[in-house]
Amino acid sequence: MDTPQAPRSVPLVIACALTIERLALRGARGAAGPVTVVRSGMGPRAAERAMAGALDGAVLRDAAVIASGFCAGLVPGMHPGDLIVAEETRGPAGTTVCTDTEVLAKALVEALPGRTVHTGPLIGSDHVVRGPERADLRATGAIAVDMESAATLAVAQQAGSRPVAAVRVVVDAPEHELVRIGTVRGGISAFRVLRAVLPAFFEWHRSLPLPRR
Repeated sequence: MDTPQAPRSVPLVIACALTIERLALRGARGAAGPVTVVRSGMGPRAAERAMAGALDGAVLRDAAVIASGFCAGLVPGMHPGDLIVAEETRGPAGTTVCTDTEVLAKALVEALPGRTVHTGPLIGSDHVVRGPERADLRATGAIAVDMESAATLAVAQQAGSRPVAAVRVVVDAPEHELVRIGTVRGGISAFRVLRAVLPAFFEWHRSLPLPRR
């Protein structure tokens, strides 16, 4: 008689660009399965290379992917420390629809009470967005912009059908434009907000169906 096998967990890859983001996102306590945090470096090309390399192997073949880190908000009234849950990411490779956005947004509200969670399209750029360009991107319907999420999720989907998501913390907004990430100070700490998202990521991860063989 064959011995029943335990359900196989879905690996989770969390992708980010910066060392400070990697430090905030480390730690797998509460995860439903193996978790790998991949730091790509800045920009879409670096994100593409890092994600392709991470998924090139049997261990992470079925992995769910979350692109995370910091971003620039495009909507007036946004503040540093607000959270962005992408309903889709948009970039040169096209649009990638994100998985179970409602589950993720609800989990973030519960994990970070008092923080505003915005949902909508997240657009990619190959450079830091400043000044009037912010309004141009907002006119496309996007609510936030970063340089890696669209590239990361596009490559993840090209490597095989899988759950994907993008969650970003606003550090730069129309009324709160920053010169550099190090200028985040005082009551708003993007690092602490980013560090606090992990329980929500794991809740989303646990909700995913097991991969089929």
